[in-house]
Amino acid sequence: MATPFLEIRNLQGWYGESHVLHGVDLDVNEGEVVTLLGRNGAGRTSTMRAIMGLIGSRKGSIKVRGTETISLSPHRIARLGVGYCPEERGIFSSLSAEENLMLPPMLAQGGMAVSEIYEMFPNLKERAHSQGTRLSGGEQQMLAVARILRTGARLLLLDEISEGLAPVIVQKLAQMITTLRKKGYTILMVEQNFRFAAPLADRFLVMEHGRIQQAFTQAELPSKLDSLHEYLGV
Repeated sequence: MATPFLEIRNLQGWYGESHVLHGVDLDVNEGEVVTLLGRNGAGRTSTMRAIMGLIGSRKGSIKVRGTETISLSPHRIARLGVGYCPEERGIFSSLSAEENLMLPPMLAQGGMAVSEIYEMFPNLKERAHSQGTRLSGGEQQMLAVARILRTGARLLLLDEISEGLAPVIVQKLAQMITTLRKKGYTILMVEQNFRFAAPLADRFLVMEHGRIQQAFTQAELPSKLDSLHEYLGV
């Protein structure tokens, strides 16, 4: 069996004295879309931040394509082909959309060409010279994802990308994830919007109290809806 793209074992994480991750175990296989579900405070975003080395301290094992990263700094983890799109997006207001797009360096081989990005996100091509913060919320979200694709990342960590956006934009983001999956990208998503995540993911992992409590496949989803309602209130 092939080595998972991302393999996490007994991940413990802290912000200062606060112990937030209590033994996370998960795998994400190459080309797979996996969604982390859970209530606010369950540890989903902390797991994403821990993968990138952006948490206070962490212990355990996080392997990216077989390489142990638990002691690596964030920029070295990024060079292994990992891209993180945080909830706050981080678009620079003083730069145009295209300047924002071109800002991060190419970190790994195989970064998506600007022409390919504009083909996937025609809105960004139209708004290339607009100031970053003059873009709509949906356009800013597309720009945040596009920026990571240019760096050469093949494992995308997407944190609440549909939050607060109009349904028509959410639909476009769903199409984007479907397209990226067809291109062979590996995606780990944190999503509160279950209706958005449900048709997109190959597998679902339910977090509670800083650890994975349930794992099931897309095919098993109908039989899990009652327990998901109990966990998430969906």
